[in-house]
Amino acid sequence: MKKGILDVCVLAALSRGESYGYKIISDLTGIIEISESTLYPILKRLEAGGFVITRTAEFSGRLRRYYKITSLGLKKLKSGRDDLLEINSIYKKLFGGRI
Repeated sequence: MKKGILDVCVLAALSRGESYGYKIISDLTGIIEISESTLYPILKRLEAGGFVITRTAEFSGRLRRYYKITSLGLKKLKSGRDDLLEINSIYKKLFGGRI
């Protein structure tokens, strides 16, 4: 389940605009803990699924990979958001709003 939540979090960060690895981690800090070793396999999986596209550009003398959400990624984000809302509703019913 956490894998799916992390995918949704990464897609949510990318829904704000094109970004790169370190910035995605910074954007998610305080929301969910994610490391580079966790993020990059997620990004590769999302790219392989057609949920994000990448481009490479030079930045300060080195190449940086930028990620952008696709229309398919936006659909996955909406579906994931709906799933999370349903899970939240179940937790509230089970635990009376206390987790």
